[in-house]
Amino acid sequence: MSTNESVPHELPTWVHWEQRPFPDANLLLLDGREPALMDSGFVGHADRTAAWVERHTGRLHRVVNTHWHSDHVGGNSLLQQRGVGIAASTPDSDALKRRDPGCCAAEYLDQPVPPYDVDEALGDGDILTLGNADWEVITTPGHTPGHLAFWQPDERLLVVGDALSDYDVGWVSLAADGPDAGKAAVASLVRLADLRPRVLLTAHGPLPADTPAAFDHALRRAQRLVDDPDGAVWYGARRIFAFALMIRSGITTDEVEPYLHRQPWLVDAARLLHRTTEDISHELLDSMLRSGAAVAVDGRILAAAPHEHVDQHTLDVPFPRAWPPPGTAATG
Repeated sequence: MSTNESVPHELPTWVHWEQRPFPDANLLLLDGREPALMDSGFVGHADRTAAWVERHTGRLHRVVNTHWHSDHVGGNSLLQQRGVGIAASTPDSDALKRRDPGCCAAEYLDQPVPPYDVDEALGDGDILTLGNADWEVITTPGHTPGHLAFWQPDERLLVVGDALSDYDVGWVSLAADGPDAGKAAVASLVRLADLRPRVLLTAHGPLPADTPAAFDHALRRAQRLVDDPDGAVWYGARRIFAFALMIRSGITTDEVEPYLHRQPWLVDAARLLHRTTEDISHELLDSMLRSGAAVAVDGRILAAAPHEHVDQHTLDVPFPRAWPPPGTAATG
């Protein structure tokens, strides 16, 4: 999709947007006095992200991350090596400085993230110049504890990351982030809805044509995550497994259940559901095949949702516990 094609709302000329299929997040470049890229996609397409940025601006001041999942920070390393600063929430920044094993949930989710450092830690109420306007930082925990949104009051633009999309809400991790993660997600959505934005700049899917309706739908979906904790666990498991299939070009039928048994997120799901890992992995695979979310083709289990191919060599990056010390990641 070309920049700003089929966008249901008028955007300022300095806002460049492009919808991207999974495993990437949408591209959003705010050009002008201080050009900024909101999130940087998946590592497998980092070169493509950098080339897109270069087509739209001669210089990039910073990448601003809504949160640290692999589909949002995968281009950070490449762009930082080219002199671009990285801004992210204070919780994410602090953990990255310590090189916590849980950084980016990369090891927990088995999703590759190349090493990067945060140059600028952001907190609630901070004001950043992004492109040609000042934006307010809004902390929106739920999908991750350090999730951020960004509000431009003059144009009434709201960058929401994975807090919601036109069709869904971000999954929550009750195991990793605690039983109140769903409640935090609902509270964040209420706070964002109260801003009454004109345009929701979502990280996945098309931009919502009806902003109030998108919030109403998201709030109902998020409340179900609170009311049905077991359902929230299954929802997260399906999303994580589908992403694994996407980035690995599928998994062989012989290997898929052993792969699932090894995953910390599935072990946690089994614990929360009071089931064995074998039971959960079998039911997860069976339910996704029956629903059409996954398909079996030529001895491989594939994700059925539209997504782009990933060259497998791009996945060969270390988990954060093995990253170089802080201050050296930008040197490659």
